[in-house]
Amino acid sequence: MAGLQAETPSPQDITLHNRSRVLEISFSDGSTFRIPFELMRVYSPSAEVSGHGPGQEVLQTGKRDVDVVSLESVGNYAVQPTFSDGHSSGIFSWDYLYFLGSQQAQLWADYEERLQTAGVSRDAPMIEKTGGGCSHH
Repeated sequence: MAGLQAETPSPQDITLHNRSRVLEISFSDGSTFRIPFELMRVYSPSAEVSGHGPGQEVLQTGKRDVDVVSLESVGNYAVQPTFSDGHSSGIFSWDYLYFLGSQQAQLWADYEERLQTAGVSRDAPMIEKTGGGCSHH
């Protein structure tokens, strides 16, 4: 099936915990992960976040309190959350959710490092990127 690797366990159960802001997902291999909405939002697989190639990633900030307002199924291989900040273009395959859940300690460390490198706080508001550099008088 497209989007699924043969060795990827299939999800058995998905629960959104809005109060604690985590997506709980259990897989056929017995793994259960509690993936924070913030981690999902920061690592959204959308072009808006991941860019259009290596080095094009857009560092996400100010997402600590983001909620998932809806979760749509995409075929038999993924879900597409709509976040409270309006972001809804990320399609999270089972493979990717498994990756986020199983690697979240490393992903958090990478995120903290990227924030530090950029000199921004995790809670800083997102800076909207605008086209062009100079304004004309």
